[in-house]
Amino acid sequence: MVIYGSYDAINVIYGINHAIYGIKNAIYSINNGIINPINGIFNATNGIVNSINVIFNAIYGIVKAINSIFKANVKAIHAIFKTNVKYIHSIVEAIYGIIKAIKFNLWHCCNVI
Repeated sequence: MVIYGSYDAINVIYGINHAIYGIKNAIYSINNGIINPINGIFNATNGIVNSINVIFNAIYGIVKAINSIFKANVKAIHAIFKTNVKYIHSIVEAIYGIIKAIKFNLWHCCNVI
């Protein structure tokens, strides 16, 4: 009787163990069947968002580069015009100086002008 009782106790323990394994397997199934796919969807969405972000950053970089090129060109053109205006002004002043010198010499020596 004691022996049969101990077998029954062992069978109850085995039954409890099987129930625990069954619960664990159910949790794994829920995890694998529901939670992992949801995580996969979130990861995929995150990957798509990151890809879009990378594309926008690349476009922003291209726009900034084009903007920098235009700014550099505008500055270069402005510098060229400033330099040319200065040179033209210097040339005009030099011609004016030559004319003044000729007038001065003519006036001094011949009283022509």
